[in-house]
Amino acid sequence: MNENTTKNETWEKATLQKLLFGALTEQRKKRRWRIFFLLLTFSYIFFMTWFSCCKDQTTVYSVDSLTNNHTARIDIVGEISDEQGASAEQVIEALQTAFNAKNCKGIVLRINSPGGSGVQANQIYKEINRLRATRIDFPIYAVIEEIGESAAYWIASATDKIYADEGSLVGSIGVLINSFGFVNTMDKLGVERRLYTTGTNKGMLDPFSPTKPEDVEFIKQQLDFVHKQFIASVKAGRKERLAKDDAIYSGRFWTGEMAKNLGLIDDFGDINTVARDVFKAPNVVNYTIGSSVLDRLAKKIGAAVGKNLLPTAGVY
Repeated sequence: MNENTTKNETWEKATLQKLLFGALTEQRKKRRWRIFFLLLTFSYIFFMTWFSCCKDQTTVYSVDSLTNNHTARIDIVGEISDEQGASAEQVIEALQTAFNAKNCKGIVLRINSPGGSGVQANQIYKEINRLRATRIDFPIYAVIEEIGESAAYWIASATDKIYADEGSLVGSIGVLINSFGFVNTMDKLGVERRLYTTGTNKGMLDPFSPTKPEDVEFIKQQLDFVHKQFIASVKAGRKERLAKDDAIYSGRFWTGEMAKNLGLIDDFGDINTVARDVFKAPNVVNYTIGSSVLDRLAKKIGAAVGKNLLPTAGVY
């Protein structure tokens, strides 16, 4: 009896040990797989970040070693902003590099943008004029693809000639500030707005406070100032090519065909036809300057607070 009991206890202990060791082994396997998948995930994130940073870096080719003539291409794509690739800093750097490159027969700005910062656009506009004044025989053209409006057209108007497709959207010479109002919504929810400022006009764009007529009038004055600056730049760039029609400056946009009739563009074409048929240099070299993911993130953080306070030459 005692012997049988001892055998049973021994068997139970052995079985329990096997079960415990089995459970422990299974936990270890799960832990190893968990670590493996974590490492795999982090490796994937690291690789994608590294790839994005490398991909977004400067795409300028070393043209000193090129013996053939070529056309320089500089992209102005998406929002024109200090936070984006189409910033004044990057576009101006690309312009200067292409302007001084060997065997470069001209620059084409490839534009596909609804607009953006008027300040950024004006800086690029002024740099194009400065470069053109130093070498009057060196052409700088603009080619509008799907869209070239507002701040994008501001830039294009500084170039020697503007090309577009018949179906491109061109123009929108106007200025805006976007905002929202949540005053009634807060009243319905029973939420009290507490805004403390050290200036009587400091909170005039606050979306949770009611608007005042004097604030609206002041904002319109600022927009009118930027609009006049925009119009003056377009007239200075396009000169007598513009039709005598005030609707051009009303903020409307037109198709490429209508834009040609109004003198907003010179002819129809794309980057390849301009390079091949106009510059006689079909070899197109991309001089566009890109920013890394970290650069863009830093700019977004730095500009997030004040972005909505600036007048925008855009349609979005």
